[in-house]
Formats: sequence, C-alpha cells, structure tokens
Amino acid sequence: MKIAVLGGGNGSFAAAGDFALSGHEVRLWRRDQDQVAAHRAAGSRILVKDHNGAHDVKLALVTTDIADAVSGTELILCPAPAFAQPDIARLLAPHLRDGQVVFLPPATFGSMIFALAMRDSGNRARVSFAETGTLPWLTRKHGPFEVAITIRAKRLPVGVFPLNLAAHALEVIGRALPGAIEPCGDALSGALMNAGAIIHPPLIVMNAGPIEHFERWDIHKEGTQPAIRRVTDALDAERIAVRERLGYGAPHFPLAHHYAKEGEIWMYGRGSHDRLTDSGDWRERIVLSDHRYMREDLRLGLSLLVSVAELAGIATPLARAFLAIGGVICGENFAEGGRTLTTLGLGQLSQADLQTLLREGFDR
Repeated sequence: MKIAVLGGGNGSFAAAGDFALSGHEVRLWRRDQDQVAAHRAAGSRILVKDHNGAHDVKLALVTTDIADAVSGTELILCPAPAFAQPDIARLLAPHLRDGQVVFLPPATFGSMIFALAMRDSGNRARVSFAETGTLPWLTRKHGPFEVAITIRAKRLPVGVFPLNLAAHALEVIGRALPGAIEPCGDALSGALMNAGAIIHPPLIVMNAGPIEHFERWDIHKEGTQPAIRRVTDALDAERIAVRERLGYGAPHFPLAHHYAKEGEIWMYGRGSHDRLTDSGDWRERIVLSDHRYMREDLRLGLSLLVSVAELAGIATPLARAFLAIGGVICGENFAEGGRTLTTLGLGQLSQADLQTLLREGFDR
C-alpha cells in the first residue's frame, strides 16, 4: 500500500524504514530542507537494524512538500510529538482526500487537533483519524538515516474519530501493522490509553536530581525503582478510573503489565522492559525543561487527563501534583495552557454531547 510518514524523529524513521522493509511504497515528509536534501543525496535510503540484522531499504520519496507526500496514499502516519501536531495539522489539512486514514501513535487526543484543522480549512473530505497508546516501535536513531528497532508492538489499542468510520480506518491501519491492532472505541478512548503520560512524568520528576547531576542517565533502568513504580501504578489507577467512569471497557492496558513476568500481555509484549534497558539506547542526556517526557507527556498528557477527569467527576490528585511540580521545574504554570477540552474548543460540551461528537464527527 502507499503510506506517507510525517516527521524526522525516531518514530518517523522507524515507521518509514519498517514499512518499506515490509514492501510498502513509503513517502517521508519533513520540514528541514537541508536534511531532506542530504537524505536524497544519500539515495533516500534508511538502514533499519533489528534482531535479524541490518536492512538497507529505499523510500519512494523524501520531500518537504506535504501535498506530494500524501497524494494518493491510503495511510498517513504522524508520530511527531504532540506539541508539533497543530502546525503539522494545519499544513496537512487542505490536502486530505476521501478514504484516507491519519494515524497518530500516540497522540494525546491529537486526532481531534487534526480533525479540527481539516474542518477549519474548509476541507469536507471523508477522512478518519486514529490514535493509539504507544509508538508501534521501541526505537532510536543511530545516525541521520539509520534507525534501531528494539521491539515491535504486539498489541495496539486504537481509537478512531469519528467512530462511525472505524471499520475502514482499522482495516487500513491493520494492513500496515498486521496482527497488532485492537479496536478500543472512539478517539478519546485511544487517547486515554496513552502510556507516555503515565510512565514518563514520575520518571522524569522523581529522577530530577540524578538527571541534572549525571551527564547521561537511563530513567528506565537506574531510574525505575520500586518507589517510583508504586507512584506510577497509582497514577495509572487515576487514568483507569476516568476510563471506567466514561464507560470505556477493559482491557485498559495497565502499565503494570509492561513490567510483569506473567499475566496479561502489554502493548510491547513480554520482556519488553528488559530489552529496552539492555539496548542502552535510552541512556541519554536529558534536559529537564526541554525533554519530550516533560513538554509532551507531562505538560500535555496530564493536563488532558485532568481535564477529562473533571468532566467525568473523577479526582486526579497525582496528575495534578505532577503538573504543579513539573511547572515549577520549568518555571511555567502547567495547569494553564496545556491540552484540555477547553483549549481544544470542546469545553462547552456535556459528556453526552462529547460522546455524540466522537461517534458522528463534525458533519452530523
């Protein structure tokens, strides 16, 4: 199938390389003209490294023209950080066509941002937007055009907006990621599966001392200690309580399953945490105020969780606490201006009205 991948980070290169490795026609879009020129000069190739070795694959197109990238594609995958979504959504919106599927793994309810951008652009194409709980790959770039894939996801809970187009969206995404897709309802359900907003805030806040002290620190190895795990589980309980109050059923993919040696299989399968830490790819320099775990997962992810919890009538003391502490670390007020139902333009909706919108879309 024809697939467009948007972005130039770890997830985008893993997606482009892995889809090309699977035989799909892949077009990669990114905004950096110099990087695109360099990639073309290198043959528009990506070296994918996984447990089977190194695989040199060629992309059909590497471009700065988003219209060329998405023209005629069935699937558009954008794993860019949530804070980059509004700009990308505005660039993409006029070029979407009937039947296309925009997949955001994960998205912090970014499916709504892309759908709103399309509506605001005047584009009335019949397009579906989907998001899941984590990136389909545990991955890091090892060079400008080289990416290492440590693990491919085994179970990806996917929510779709509008829900009445879910059958088509899930079929298209399923052809790109065969055997990994599990429907979880509407896009808000998909957003409330976002693991990053649960695992990363405790890790980056509770490890702030060693992060600032050491040149490089692996918060998933030395930073994942029993005390932090207990806090993570309690924060996850707030997420699950919100899902249950909104009527979303199990499985809720509790983060505890990511670490467990037995029981329910989590998104990345059994033993994924050990393989992640053994790879060494997550031993990195972290700047607390700039890192994606702080700017995306904590600031945007937890502000969304708190906002939806307020609608559902669920208390989220830990999520609020991390927003407050993270804001102090960064010298900002994370409780204001994050990603909330109000900042998305949905704050006036009742729970029933929001669920109708999620099911039927804007043109009901």
